[in-house]
Amino acid sequence: MKQKRASLIGEVRKIQEAASGGVLSADDLSKISKIEADIDNLQKSVEVAERQEKREAELRAIPENRVTANPTNDKEARALKYQADFRNFLVRGETRDLSADTSTEGGNIVAPQTFVAQLLKKMDDLLFIRSLATKITLGEAAEIGVPTLDTDASDAEWTSEIQEATADTALKFGKRVMRPSLVAKRIKVSQKLLQVASLNPEQIVAERLAYKFALTQEKAFLTGNGTNQPLGLFTASPHGISTSRDVSTDNTSSAVTFDGLTNAVMSCKQQYRRSGRWMFHRDAIKLIRKIKTGISGDTTYVWQPSVQPGMPDTILGYPVVESEYVPNTFTSGLYVGLFGDFSQYWIVDQLPYSVQRLVELYAANNQVGFIGRMSTDAAPVDELAFARVKLG
Repeated sequence: MKQKRASLIGEVRKIQEAASGGVLSADDLSKISKIEADIDNLQKSVEVAERQEKREAELRAIPENRVTANPTNDKEARALKYQADFRNFLVRGETRDLSADTSTEGGNIVAPQTFVAQLLKKMDDLLFIRSLATKITLGEAAEIGVPTLDTDASDAEWTSEIQEATADTALKFGKRVMRPSLVAKRIKVSQKLLQVASLNPEQIVAERLAYKFALTQEKAFLTGNGTNQPLGLFTASPHGISTSRDVSTDNTSSAVTFDGLTNAVMSCKQQYRRSGRWMFHRDAIKLIRKIKTGISGDTTYVWQPSVQPGMPDTILGYPVVESEYVPNTFTSGLYVGLFGDFSQYWIVDQLPYSVQRLVELYAANNQVGFIGRMSTDAAPVDELAFARVKLG
């Protein structure tokens, strides 16, 4: 599918290059529109196939959890027993031997570690930021202090064997406090599906909750304002990425350029470029696909499609990821993309994770409702690792 997609992209380029003076006829535009629809469909099919491969690998890696007839009191047996009880809670609403808070609609159950790990893994698969970021899981602690380097030390000095080293007073460390905020989502699942599906009920509930949480978190990780929610990458802030990391030089007021993209990459130091990636909205990628290097006689495009499974497309040799929540208004002075090392974006998840079962609310439709609650915070911890692409 990736090879076919690359071939279709080549067809679009041929039509563009054959157009007189670069002006496309109505027939050319019609052909390109149909081809681009096929390209988008192939891309979505590739993403579905790759996600399914990950799920299949995950299923193969996890053995069936069985509880022995006479479980001992060791830690592993207790964990398996709790997991079995949690499964009974999801299917039948039984709450015996589970940690639960009083609720008129079925109780708020503390989910077992295996369920939480499964949920977070599925969210990592859905959100590229979670898969690339530095993730920290808190227990009962309400917050965590992230050390920041406010002022670096001056350079080392040449000296002699017995000469006293000069004391440095410039080095200063700060601390950014991250306090996970509560996020909740309600889902509905068919009662019959919980009872007879080939997938276990934990997986069904985890799949649905992970998808819902992923949408909310992705938007916050990109554009959140940092007040009772994560601080987003596209939110200019002295506590995250300040405006000093905005790169607009050589971009026009309505489009990015080859030189502008180059400036963004080179504004990051080499240690960050090693793990650097681009992040754009699909509208921006559509425009960048048409940009050539601009070097006389060179017809090389800055965007190159991947033809290998699991490998992303590249811009100027660096992987590119796509998100619907990246700003995509192409107007003077606005953000349209970002380059950086996403390991310098920290995500803090707080345990325990709770699940509430809604007993009566959807009974008339033979459905069961579940409300999942988790606490998360996130923010960039080193602004030098990022360059925001801004229009001129």
